[in-house]
Amino acid sequence: MTDIVPNSIPANEQQRLAAVRRYDVLDTPPDGAFDRITAIAARRFDVPIAIISIVDENRIWFKSHHGLPVEEIGRDSGLCASAILSPEVHIVLDASLDPRTLANPLVASNFGLRFYVGVPLETNDGYNLGTLCVIDKVARTVNQDQIDDLKDLATVVMDQLELRLAARKSVGQAQLMAREIDHRVMNSLQFVSGILAMQSRTGSAEAAEQLETAANRVAAVARVHRHFHAEQADMVSSLGFLRRLCAELSDILDRPIEVVGDEGMVATTLVQPIGLIANELITNAAKHCAGAVRVSYRIRGGSHTLAVCDEGEGLPAAFDPEKGAGLGMKVIVALARQLGGKFAVEQNSVGVGSRLSVTFTPPDPMHPDLQLSR
Repeated sequence: MTDIVPNSIPANEQQRLAAVRRYDVLDTPPDGAFDRITAIAARRFDVPIAIISIVDENRIWFKSHHGLPVEEIGRDSGLCASAILSPEVHIVLDASLDPRTLANPLVASNFGLRFYVGVPLETNDGYNLGTLCVIDKVARTVNQDQIDDLKDLATVVMDQLELRLAARKSVGQAQLMAREIDHRVMNSLQFVSGILAMQSRTGSAEAAEQLETAANRVAAVARVHRHFHAEQADMVSSLGFLRRLCAELSDILDRPIEVVGDEGMVATTLVQPIGLIANELITNAAKHCAGAVRVSYRIRGGSHTLAVCDEGEGLPAAFDPEKGAGLGMKVIVALARQLGGKFAVEQNSVGVGSRLSVTFTPPDPMHPDLQLSR
């Protein structure tokens, strides 16, 4: 990097750079709102170039650069580095005659900068992030009305940056609150599961069995909930999620669970019903058969199929999960409907046991208005 001239560095440089980072604006994409401001500034001064600059540690980066096909320059050559040293408007009417700019590379080179007016972009706590400036290659004069207009436009720039900072903070606070609520929900589910498990050890055998079943289902919801909220993205790997969930189930059930399939990304909103279906199918398979449990997740075209295969005795040929089935099957059918999918029961392809599957088509991520079935 080129060395920065010491007298062009503000006394509060480290705090100022921290303020630059706080606004998280460096290297962000072009923005029409800021481009309109530089276009207005250029018209108001009748100059070819107007820039919204952010002075970084070793460079001057342009958030908007009207009339100049450059995104950044070195800090040592930019007049904006000098303009942020004071809260006042930095005015250079003829750079070829001004002792402050005679040696500046932009003045001495073929670029031929002559006219510069820059208004510092000052934060609420007094740090200059950069400038809103206008530039020409010919010397000019400037009047107070133009300066006042440029100040007002600089204020609009800072208003935009403050609004975006406030919006990010609000989103962050909402996410933090959501995580805290989710944590409390999970703790509550685990507490309820524990109470039900304790109650199952008292009373009649029939009541104990029902309470234990309820405890296990509440625990399953808590388990899926925990893995669901470990995801921080809008789209997640369904196979990766199932592997993490099944690793925990394998420890709980003391049964090896094989997970195979296709890598595919699904919306985070689909993860909970997928996890609950897998939990129910795997738990039933482990309860009713002693053989291996195999989970597969396949993607064919736009359809996704979650299947659990066991090596038990199999289900009757006339078995209908919609009629006369236990609570577990009813739960799976309801979750399949929530996904907009279909629940199917068939013989295991290896000839032993059953294959229970749910096939569904996730909503197109390019069309978020398509919602899950309710």
